[in-house]
Amino acid sequence: MMTARKQNSPEGGGTERAINPRDLIKTARGMMVLGPQQPTQTDLRRAVSTAYYALFHCLAWSGADLLIGPERDSAWHQVYRALEHGKTVQVCNNKQRMAEFPESIREFAEAFVILQRERQQADYALEVQYDRVDVLEEINRAEKAISHYERAGVQDRRRFVALMLFKQRPL
Repeated sequence: MMTARKQNSPEGGGTERAINPRDLIKTARGMMVLGPQQPTQTDLRRAVSTAYYALFHCLAWSGADLLIGPERDSAWHQVYRALEHGKTVQVCNNKQRMAEFPESIREFAEAFVILQRERQQADYALEVQYDRVDVLEEINRAEKAISHYERAGVQDRRRFVALMLFKQRPL
């Protein structure tokens, strides 16, 4: 059984990201490295899935930090774990809601929808064959989306995360 261990964050305070989105992008790229053999279909599929999870964990971590703060207590973990794939895609697909956000958030939302669909296909559509160029394009899409999201203002990111985590009720 694995045990939890706190580590100091390079930014100071809190704990180091257990699942760092930039590390996931790096891992996905590592699966594409050409050596004596081309990447296998398994490598290509895992790379697509890993690129998607980079976006998912970027949003989950950001949401917990924005709504709870940097202290990694039970409330922070509850918010981190509250993000749902399907609900997030549904909100990101809502053009009317997304129109309320700056382009940086809209770009992230669009990439999230595309990569979630690609991840589903990579994980379950066994008849689909992948090639390295297309997978690298998806990894680049994920990396660019994370950069867009990180450039968005704090209030816009907070509002975006709130849409994913809380049920919408009429005013």
